[in-house]
Amino acid sequence: MHTSLMQMKNITLSAREEAIGKGREVARSRKTTLNGLFRTWLEQLDDGALREQAYRQQMKQMQGRVRVGQRTFTREEMNER
Repeated sequence: MHTSLMQMKNITLSAREEAIGKGREVARSRKTTLNGLFRTWLEQLDDGALREQAYRQQMKQMQGRVRVGQRTFTREEMNER
């Protein structure tokens, strides 16, 4: 259902100042507000988009960090089945 047809509720959230600043930067780059960005995030909870986003973020953080012994594996080697 379209958000303009539903009643909106206000909530109060807290986060680190740095995270809020980064969130605002992302929102500006997407031509929206922090509130709009958060609303979109909440709406995506049902379709698994957040799981995919979290997976990609985790993989990005791990890139170049996975080592076995003295060898570093490439992304392609780690994804081989």
